[in-house]
Order: sequence, then C-alpha cells, then structure tokens
Amino acid sequence: MMTSSTLATARRALSLLDLTDLSDNADEAGLTALCARAVGAPGPVAAICIWPRFVAQARTMLGRAPVKIATVVNFPQGEATGAEVLAETQGAVAAGANEIDLVLPWRAFLTGDAAAAEAMVRAVRDACGGQTLKVILETGEYPDLQRVRAASELAIAAGADFIKTSTGKTAHSASLPAARTMLEVIAASDRSVGLKPSGGIRTLADAAGYLDLADAIMGAHWATPETFRFGASGLHQVLVDAIAGEASGEASGSY
Repeated sequence: MMTSSTLATARRALSLLDLTDLSDNADEAGLTALCARAVGAPGPVAAICIWPRFVAQARTMLGRAPVKIATVVNFPQGEATGAEVLAETQGAVAAGANEIDLVLPWRAFLTGDAAAAEAMVRAVRDACGGQTLKVILETGEYPDLQRVRAASELAIAAGADFIKTSTGKTAHSASLPAARTMLEVIAASDRSVGLKPSGGIRTLADAAGYLDLADAIMGAHWATPETFRFGASGLHQVLVDAIAGEASGEASGSY
C-alpha cells in the first residue's frame, strides 16, 4: 500500500498543478477534455495552461470553477518582437486569461543583452494589469547556474510573480539544481515570488523531489497555489491514479 506520506504528496501535487496542453496538434476537442480533467475527481488542479487561441473557449467551459486559466506568450522560442508579445498579452488578458507565462528572451540575455530581456518583462508586467505573470527562464539551455541566478534576479526585479524553469520544448528542461538556485533567489527577494518547475516532471517521485526542495529552502507551508506550481501534462494522470489506487486499496506502493 502507498504510505500516508506519499498519498499526501500526490494530493498536494495535484492541487499545485498547471495542467498543460501546449502540443502542436492541440484542438477544441482536446480543450474540452482538458477542462473536464482539470475540475474532475479527485479534486481540481490549480490551473490549466493552454495556447492563447483557446483562452476564450476555456473561460466559457470552466465557468465559475476554481481553476485559473494560464496561457503563453513569446512561446516557445522567446524571439518574438516586443510589439508582437504585447499584442499577444493584451489579447489573452482580454479573452479571460488569469495568468501569463512569458518566455524570457533568453538567447538575448545569454549573449549579453540583459536590458532587452528586462524591458520585455517590464512591458508585459504592465500589459498584464493585475493578472499573474510567470517568466519562463528556459534554464536547461543555460551554461551554468550563475546565469540561472542572474536571470532569476532580473525577472524578479522586472516584476515577475513567478519564475518558471522551462517551456518543455527544448532538449533539457527542469532540474533540481536550477530549481534550488531559483528558490535561493526567491528566498532573498523582498517580496513574495513563486516557483514553477516545468518540463520533464512525469512521476510522483519527480514531484516529491521539487516539493521537498521547496520545503527545505522556503519552509514546510510555503508551497501553495499562490507560490508554487508544477507545469506538466502527463503528471496529472499519475497523481490521479495514485490517489484512486490508494482509495481502492490497489496502489502498488512503487514510488
């Protein structure tokens, strides 16, 4: 049987999940299924994360459900023009998005143009109004953790509400060392900032590793939907199966 602590981890991770469909073949039928999964048993997720073109439909489908709608801009390459990104952001907010996940112009940042990266974050922060801004750093493509730290500091200084590891569209996505570095920057910040590990998080053990790290650095009660999210697609079913298996007495106990 699954232990009480691992069951608690599964339930906790589910409540922190941004259930994601950013596949190239995403369609309306998939959106309908995604929204149903987001609000279904054994409990709602924190948010769905979808392409901007689906935001208005998702708003209608979810109605008053306690699930946020997140969407992506400057995604996935991080190389759109400032005007394109602002138009995308404004359109998404007008359509009903609660959260904007912005890809930092990370290639420009890594080649020394930190000013351009900071300017985009600040501009999108303004365009978001009161909505949540998550800044995707794409940490798996960075040559070292010092750059991860610098990008984290830049994003927070420019107004990010969350810093997020990855798009999930590159060869290397989230990692515990990058998340540790990001959490250290968050801990040193003079305001509340969240963390969103994303990309390659597929198992309960993966989720537990990031939650344990957050607990160790930020404290046992820090990780809530307001401060911590998982960006994942396949993880949802793993968590649902773990919780359902425990409830029916069929969980294998593998972890």
